[in-house]
Amino acid sequence: MTMIRTLARAGDPLLGFADPRRTALFLDLDGTLIDIAPAADRVVVPNGLPALLESLRDALDGALAIVTGRPIADVDRLLGPARFVAAGLHGGEYRSDPSEIVRHAALPIDPAFVARLEGLAARFPGVRVEDKGPTVALHWRDAPDCEAALGDALEAALTDAPDHLELRRGRRVFEIVPLHVSKGAALEILCGLERFAGRRPIMIGDDLGDESAIAAAERLGGVGFRVAGETFPSDAADFASPRQVREWLSVLLAEAR
Repeated sequence: MTMIRTLARAGDPLLGFADPRRTALFLDLDGTLIDIAPAADRVVVPNGLPALLESLRDALDGALAIVTGRPIADVDRLLGPARFVAAGLHGGEYRSDPSEIVRHAALPIDPAFVARLEGLAARFPGVRVEDKGPTVALHWRDAPDCEAALGDALEAALTDAPDHLELRRGRRVFEIVPLHVSKGAALEILCGLERFAGRRPIMIGDDLGDESAIAAAERLGGVGFRVAGETFPSDAADFASPRQVREWLSVLLAEAR
């Protein structure tokens, strides 16, 4: 599916940029703006991406946010020195202004349960546990044959875990996340901020965790786009790659100026 076909199908979001005061952008990071890497600390940020995002933010009077499963500290490290409104950890933390501190929307998961997950993961060589505080990710990219067994083991572990937690599936990862935390809830909260209020939200993502944010954008009168990859096949996606997303954002910037 080409971008041209996507834009025609979606009612052409470029039209929203005829008036920058009407549009807000919500962007996932890994797999959407930057290519997926074998490990989160090995991603490569394309030259010019932070400057492009800064220019878009300014053209939209600040109505651009990064909505990611990463901690916001990672967003700052990857996109620095630029800083953005952001929701990290799937909405487990927020920053409502680039100049503000990060605020938490969920408490850290009980260390005893995290230790239990680490012990469970040790049964599957190649699985890496990432304790993010309010969420825990179990990455199985280096152990692709364990997906079914690891998923079953995690489901079983959750049966007697704190009842506010649930298992979510992503691109070669399982995440333990509080029930009230989601990218969709994060998008709705950010849309209530003055800089986003009354605007048409556009959400772009590449993974199952982005679906709730896409649904929230559509519920609020906006649109959502999917990037092809391990979650969305090409015939169900709007963009073929993060590179195509970046090219599209460049077109939006030209329209907004």
